[in-house]
Amino acid sequence: MDFETWQPFYEQILSDFGFSRDKDEAVAAELDKLLGGHRVPDSALRKILRGKEVTVAGNGPNLEDEIGEAVGVLLTADEATSVALGRGLIPAILVTDLDGIVADQVKANAEGTIAVIHGHGDNGPAVREWAPRFSGGTVATTQSRPLGGLRNFGGFTDGDRAVFLADHFGAARIRLVGFDFERPNAKDADRRMKQRKLDWAYLLLGSLDRDELEL
Repeated sequence: MDFETWQPFYEQILSDFGFSRDKDEAVAAELDKLLGGHRVPDSALRKILRGKEVTVAGNGPNLEDEIGEAVGVLLTADEATSVALGRGLIPAILVTDLDGIVADQVKANAEGTIAVIHGHGDNGPAVREWAPRFSGGTVATTQSRPLGGLRNFGGFTDGDRAVFLADHFGAARIRLVGFDFERPNAKDADRRMKQRKLDWAYLLLGSLDRDELEL
């Protein structure tokens, strides 16, 4: 999804949650400056995803039961990376805004997983602490207009941003595991806020209109 298509969704999200676009852009610019490792070009992401069967693992409460169903190219969203590593699975790509057990994400990145790291107005401290520690292939993303080395493939939460990434680069089929749009993970401190974000994730995934998107 290009930014012009994404922007109306983004403006609605800003209005709904009262987020600051200026803060989003400031933290994303900081991420772009601080991110370690080497930047992965679009051509490399396209080679991994185009025409492939992809599984995106979200961090829902059902992930432990469903992670074994992953097939094809594995993408993990945030803390789903830790679950995958615990099962001996190294994802091809992880998507994170630096929540969860970030040390596991740094470890996976050092072992070959491409880390797609997101900067937004609320995660400045995590960006400053963790972004420089990534030593492998990285991509810096923003939910606002992508400037400098930043990218924006669409999506709002880590899980749906991973799906948008796979869609953007032409995955043939996308299977979702560990997605539950009605039950926030028990680890989420503000479950009401998380539920609102899950509602947006569900709406956004519906906008992709992919018949082969499998729950």
